[in-house]
Amino acid sequence: MNSAELFVDHLLAVAWEDLPHHTRTATKNFLHDTIAVGIAGARAQYADTIRSVTQGWGATGGKCGILGCPGLYFPAPQAAFINAFQIHAQEFDCVHEAGVLHPMTVVLAALAAEAERGAPVPGAELLASIVAGVDIAANLGVAATTPIHFFRPATTGIFGAVAALCRLRRVPRAVALDAFGYALAFVSGTMQPHTEGKPALPVQMANAAAGAIRAFDLATAGLPGPQASLDGPYGYLPMMEGGFDLARVLPTLGRIHRIDEVSWKPFPSGRATHGAVVATQTLAREHGITAENLHSLVYRAPPLIRHLCGRPMAPGLQFAQARLCIPFAAALVLTTGTVSLSDYTQAKFADPALLALGARIRVETDDNPDPAAFVPAIAIARTHDGREACVSVTAQLGSPEWPLTPAQHLEKARACLAFGGTPHLHEPLTAMIATFDTLDNAAPLFRLAEGNALQ
Repeated sequence: MNSAELFVDHLLAVAWEDLPHHTRTATKNFLHDTIAVGIAGARAQYADTIRSVTQGWGATGGKCGILGCPGLYFPAPQAAFINAFQIHAQEFDCVHEAGVLHPMTVVLAALAAEAERGAPVPGAELLASIVAGVDIAANLGVAATTPIHFFRPATTGIFGAVAALCRLRRVPRAVALDAFGYALAFVSGTMQPHTEGKPALPVQMANAAAGAIRAFDLATAGLPGPQASLDGPYGYLPMMEGGFDLARVLPTLGRIHRIDEVSWKPFPSGRATHGAVVATQTLAREHGITAENLHSLVYRAPPLIRHLCGRPMAPGLQFAQARLCIPFAAALVLTTGTVSLSDYTQAKFADPALLALGARIRVETDDNPDPAAFVPAIAIARTHDGREACVSVTAQLGSPEWPLTPAQHLEKARACLAFGGTPHLHEPLTAMIATFDTLDNAAPLFRLAEGNALQ
């Protein structure tokens, strides 16, 4: 059998009642986290534009709502498009570090649309489908052996979302294989927007979510798709990854669920900034490093870190660039103590003091050969009087090795809802997710998150 067949057999076999407690807990946690981030994304830069453009596609009048936007309804592909954009637009969505991807964004956007447009599905079935979708997306990322070239959160995301949809609706094996084939037909996303710091990154995630719905619909309508979609000579892995090794992941199917490896993002910035953010907080708290006494700060880290977030801070910085900029994030920490959703403003991008501070902060690359490594790293600060302080980074806050506490998880969700203008949703959302696996219908959760349940 080819790898698509093996992946399909795995995803169709995922059952909520068979999953261990820690996997169930992680799934609920990241369902909650992703919904909260998506609600905050309703107020992200360009979110209004995305919703307006989508309405211009003749897309109104559907059954599927938009997180944090009561009264807006679209057909499923367009709703998935907007919701995926909102979830990723502020770089606050959870991440699978080893795979270098955001495994929940596309998966949840597609599942929410499907849950609202079709026959009711129990909460436990949707949760199991999240597990299956994350398994597929993250395993494709882990199988890669060379540095990221195409934008993996989108390119693996469409396969993860198709997997989740197939699991949710319990389609026959042959239909799931066809759906994977159409995911291959629609797969896209490059790292050029990341290099330039453009909002095309969340648009690529949006496109993957809409493409997953369309791929699923084509397959369930009976259109035969390519069968060797993953490892055929022109399949996903040979075409979009410089190198891959499926032996890394195929033996783990059914034994390891990748949702257990997912990391929270405690700060609304690229995951590659987070080690530097916490290290700078430690330098300030434990070593007395301040914006006034700092002469230079070097964050020496694996090559992936500089690739993703090592850009210098310079005049003219834009929103997407700032979220992927370690000097900006570290400068914020030295002036405000943290990095928050409200920190991304044109006023701060143009602040002369912040620009001068950011100019004293840089990223250097170490000799780590792992193309997916985020750690280990070291932050080295030097003061104007010649003092040196160092902080080693061996794990990133929010990772399975250093997870958020329940209180920190809830505080992030609360902050997201406040930013999105829906603080009143915090308690009912938290309560519904706690018992979500007992519900007969998953759709009311998304209605609540959209604000439509309270109308």
